[in-house]
Parts: sequence; C-alpha cells; structure tokens
Amino acid sequence: MADSKRRGYGEDSIYFDHTSECRDAQHHRGCRGRWRGSVSLGFGPNGKRIRRKVSGRTKTEVKDKLQLLHDELREGVRSSPKYTVQDAMDDWLAHGLAGRSAKTISTNREVLAPLTSFIGPAKLRELTAAEVRTALAQLATTRSTRAVQMARNSLVRVIRFAEANDLVGRNVAALVHPPKGLEGRPSKSLTLDQAQALVKAAEATRLHAYIVLCLLTGCRTEEARALLWDHVNLDGDLDAEPPIPPHVAVWRSVRSHGDVKTGKSRRTLRLPVAVVDALRAHKVKQTEDRMLAGALWRDEGLVFVSAVGTPLDPSHVRRAFRKVCEAAGIGSNWSPRELRHTFVSIMSEQEVPVEEIARLVGHSTTATTEAVYRRELRPVISTGAEVMDTIFKSG
Repeated sequence: MADSKRRGYGEDSIYFDHTSECRDAQHHRGCRGRWRGSVSLGFGPNGKRIRRKVSGRTKTEVKDKLQLLHDELREGVRSSPKYTVQDAMDDWLAHGLAGRSAKTISTNREVLAPLTSFIGPAKLRELTAAEVRTALAQLATTRSTRAVQMARNSLVRVIRFAEANDLVGRNVAALVHPPKGLEGRPSKSLTLDQAQALVKAAEATRLHAYIVLCLLTGCRTEEARALLWDHVNLDGDLDAEPPIPPHVAVWRSVRSHGDVKTGKSRRTLRLPVAVVDALRAHKVKQTEDRMLAGALWRDEGLVFVSAVGTPLDPSHVRRAFRKVCEAAGIGSNWSPRELRHTFVSIMSEQEVPVEEIARLVGHSTTATTEAVYRRELRPVISTGAEVMDTIFKSG
C-alpha cells in the first residue's frame, strides 16, 4: 500500500510488498513481506521512469534510508545499493592506478586482500568507520604495524576513488587511525666477518659482482638491477685534472619511471678496487654468456642479467642470494637489501660522519639515514671507497 502517489522529481513512494495474504491493510502488522521505498528521478531517454529504491523491515527504517538517499542526491552522489567494498577495490585496482607499475598494482592488491574477508562484502555506502576500525584491529592481530598502515592507506585511496566517481558520500576510512600491529622483521646488518665470508662464498657464483657492488657502495638493489654498462667506468682517467677515478653513475632504478628514488639518489660513486675487479670479471663472463646464448641473447645494455640477457627478476635474486648466504655459513635469513644496511654499519664503525653516509647512500637528509638505519649507526660518527679498499683488499 503506497503512502504517497506523488510522482514528481525527488519525491518519495513508500509501500509494503506482501509475500502472502494481507493481515492488516492499515498498518501491515503481522503481514509477511517487506517495506519498500523509492525516489523518483524523472525519466530516462527511453521514456522509462528512473527510480532509486530502498527496502527495510519497518516503515521507519525505509524512511531513514530514503532520507539518506535525499542527502546523497543533494551532494550529487549516485551510489548503488549493490556496490560493495570489494567492487570498489576492484575498480580502483583496475582504473585508479593508471600509469603505475605492475609492481605497484600488485603490492596494493596484496595489502588489500586481507581486508576483503572482513569488509569486502559490505555495501560501500553503508560502510561505517566502526566497521573499518574493527577490520583493521583484526588485521593487526596477524600483521605488522606497517602492513596495517599500508592496508588502511590503500583503503582510503579506494574510497576516495569511489567518491570521485560519485559512488559514495564520504570516506569513512580516512576517519580511522590504524592500530599498532605485530613487530615486523627488523632489518639487520652483517658483521665484518660475515660480510667477508659472504664475498668469499660469492666468488664462484653469478651473483658475485652484484653482491660486491651493493655491499661496498651502498647501492639499492633496485638501482643495481637497472645499472647500465654505459654508466660504469672501470678505468677512470688518472691523468685528468683533477684525476677521475673508476666510478659508477647511479642514475636509474627498476621503478616504473626508470628514475632513482629521490633527487639526491642520483649520484656518482667512486668504485673501490674490489668492485672494479669484480665488475671486470663479470663483464668477461657476460661476454661468454652472450656467445653461448647466440640468437636468444637480449642485449639491453644492463650490467646484471640472466644467462640470456634478460633483466633479473627480484625473486630470483633473493633466492640466489640466500644460497650464497648458506654457503658462507651465515644462515639463509638474509635479504639483498641488507647489503646496504651493512654498508652503512661499516661506514659508521669506521667513524664516517652521518652526513657523508647520507650522501653516499643517496638520502635527501641525514634524518632519513638516522631513521631508517638507526640500528647500524654508532654513537660516534671522514670516503666510502677509501674505507672499503682498506677492508676488502683485491687479489
């Protein structure tokens, strides 16, 4: 039974939809069915009336939902009652990250995945800050604090994308502060003995030059994988004024835009003798690989490649690195990025000032160095190549 037969734009219609015989024609108490309501939005191009509909167990519930619909209409929101949080996530991953790398999209999909079991089926326009807070609290019981923060930040971007497309009225995730999760795996650095054992164990592997470069110069692993031979000078020019030592231009990374992480990350580093020797041997081995591969070889000018010249996959590097660590007798619970942490640790132990360490590793400020590598920095903190040459003597 309809309470109103008005059919003007934006006006309501409320009625009881029976599923059996009517027992109370006036109030529908005890009647089996559901209260329904609709808002008229005029007519479509085909002449058919456009309505937004809601339903509820009671008439009051329907009236409240109709009021929310009117609020959304005033704000220009055109949300769907069937549009879920999972739908919003899928739309954002498919259309909201245009121009981003496949790795960025994959990372966001991974951090959002745990949330889908908690709030994925929820209707987006009905999602509350309390539900988001509860989901993040549950996530915090099994994930690190950083993982929880990343999940919350990605959810904020998901709902912001839905807002921009008039699918929801407000971003409830932005109102929630992420809770503290579990302690993540702390980064660590090798001792000097472990570092020397690692270099020794790597000599017979394809990863030798890669390990020596990252360990002795502090290069990021993504910078090493993108390094070009055109950016490596193994001879230098000692007759120049001033003399030019062997050096490497760290100007690229495997990021989607191909550039390094920050402006200060673009740097040119003198190479320690041990790195020069390792890269010379690596270049000879790469020439042999090219001859063996023949037509299969893909020449992209990269320093570190597979047996057929293709770029190194990070997972393959991690796996090969762990094998070298096991051969060195230092255990397998190490990652390539900890070569950079070890570089900072060795520099600090040799009393290199934190300002110089920050310049060597390409940090914008010493604050970054101190925050990220605080475990490696020593209380007493003059460049990189000279120190490494005294420790890792060639030949």
